[in-house]
Amino acid sequence: MKKQILVLVVGSMFVAPSIALADKGPTVYGKVNASYENQDDGDNDAWKLQSNASRLGVKGDLDLDLDNLKAIYKAEFEISVDDGDKDGQTFSQRNIYGGFKHDYAGTLIVGKFDSPLKTSQGKVDQFNDLQADIKNIMAGENRVSNIVQYSTPTIADMVEFNVALIPGEDQSAGAEDNGVADAVSSSIVFDNGAFYGSLAYDSEISDKLEADPTGDSKLNIIRATGLARLDMFEFGLIYQLAEEEAGQGEDTSYLVSGAVKLDRWKLKAQYGLTKADTTDEELTLVALGADYKLAKNNKAFAYFSKVEADLARNEDTTFGIGFEHKFSM
Repeated sequence: MKKQILVLVVGSMFVAPSIALADKGPTVYGKVNASYENQDDGDNDAWKLQSNASRLGVKGDLDLDLDNLKAIYKAEFEISVDDGDKDGQTFSQRNIYGGFKHDYAGTLIVGKFDSPLKTSQGKVDQFNDLQADIKNIMAGENRVSNIVQYSTPTIADMVEFNVALIPGEDQSAGAEDNGVADAVSSSIVFDNGAFYGSLAYDSEISDKLEADPTGDSKLNIIRATGLARLDMFEFGLIYQLAEEEAGQGEDTSYLVSGAVKLDRWKLKAQYGLTKADTTDEELTLVALGADYKLAKNNKAFAYFSKVEADLARNEDTTFGIGFEHKFSM
């Protein structure tokens, strides 16, 4: 009996790896980003534990019977590590899609996920998911439902085109948003490692202006982004023009960011400005921070930010310390 058990154990050492190599299966991944922050809106302040878009997801691909073609999928959910709840949900949907990827024809995905214009920002936002996120002063940071996106293969390992069609799916009598593409989001992206650049455009996207959010709910947005990585330095720039489709409102936005890496430390800063052409309202964002790398996928951080509306006389300041753990298996 003992000999039979020994044979089974030894045999499994060879069989199990071969099964794993034949089909690696889905990848389970996630991120826990938590910070303890003092938030002050000018009238009152409070200490809060923030979850900062912590997430849990599964992604992968499946070989199909056709050469060079794979089925791909991703299901990602936001988790709230501070109180376990976001708007009444334990898990809040983030990017979820399914589709196909061909080595030479490109990638087609459908679902709910970040628009090409949103993803075109790359890594320029040094304070993504924190209170200093550029979404606080810029329109266009949209995760879109009912979206169909095609992406070309990367050309010369540097250039990619993306275009997404978004039907309105309105079947009510006299509805206008019932076409194949009631909104369109597109981008062209260049990345050679040392320099990242993109140009993106949204047409009739469902959104609001940030400096004048009382107007039309459909915007046309153009965004240009650049990021230079020079050894220990990073310099980023975003320019954006957002216009109401039916109204007269218009926001002009700029963001400048930078960082320097010193061994395990990363010191970073960014400044953003959005001005409404019709009301002359100005939104400004200022942020300073420092990251300390604990391991490849782990860091501790501290930051300070201020988001201010000039005419409305609103000012939100935040000081926070926290950590980020990324994992996958």
